[in-house]
Amino acid sequence: MRAIWKGSISFGLVNIPIALYPATRREELKFRLLRATDHSPVNYKRVAQKDGKEVPWDQIVKGYEYEKGKFVVLNEKDFQRVDLEATQTVDIQDFVDIEDIDPMFFYKPYYLEPQKGGDKAYVLLREALADGKKVGIAKVVIKTRQYLAGVKALKKALVLELMHFAEELADVEKLNVPKQAEPGKKEMDMARALVNSMTSKWDPQKYHDDYRDALMEVIEEKVEAGGKEIEEKPKKAPAPTKVIDLVAVLQESLNKAHGGRKRTSAKSAAKKTHRHHAKKAA
Repeated sequence: MRAIWKGSISFGLVNIPIALYPATRREELKFRLLRATDHSPVNYKRVAQKDGKEVPWDQIVKGYEYEKGKFVVLNEKDFQRVDLEATQTVDIQDFVDIEDIDPMFFYKPYYLEPQKGGDKAYVLLREALADGKKVGIAKVVIKTRQYLAGVKALKKALVLELMHFAEELADVEKLNVPKQAEPGKKEMDMARALVNSMTSKWDPQKYHDDYRDALMEVIEEKVEAGGKEIEEKPKKAPAPTKVIDLVAVLQESLNKAHGGRKRTSAKSAAKKTHRHHAKKAA
């Protein structure tokens, strides 16, 4: 894995040399646009709106639309005039309690790896953050953009998680959501019981991208069929439901949840019995 950025973490007078690595991976299926008649790939062209002519790269500049149809052009010198200090530093400005931060602010994590001479200070910061359940709130410039970021302790590593600035989050008050609705006691008790019956320990390995897997199956079927159309399997249409009695719907959901748990327990017991007999036979 190759580092995408190298610099240092700075807080107070402490400076820790680090390298930044992606902490997530997204294996999206990539599709090309093709001409239907012969499957020739279709390329994108940079075309000017005014006359429809293609524009070569050396004639393209960056412009900001300050009024409708009016632009001001910025060149490399203009971008260099923007005074962003410490462009290779994760500059921690505050430490705050992790529980005080709305999870909506976080959106993209990176691993931080200590570089030569930074091990001791790295461990010191990691343990201090973990013990105090704190997050270091920092600003960092990656490529040509400044980000708000949180420095967190995660197991044996430090993680830099990019954050939204406050003005980037839409105001939830503008949504038409119910401000207050008084559910009945019976409804509330059953809702809590349903949540409790479906509560389990967090296991990220049990969740998979079903859509991607299903799409790959379709692709493989079409490859095997030489690109011909595949006969669509009939799907069962979900029966329309009318939620009239919320208590009845909650009760039905509870029954299904308990039934699912019993089936899972039965399967687990069967597996254990099978393993027990297999060991005896061995």
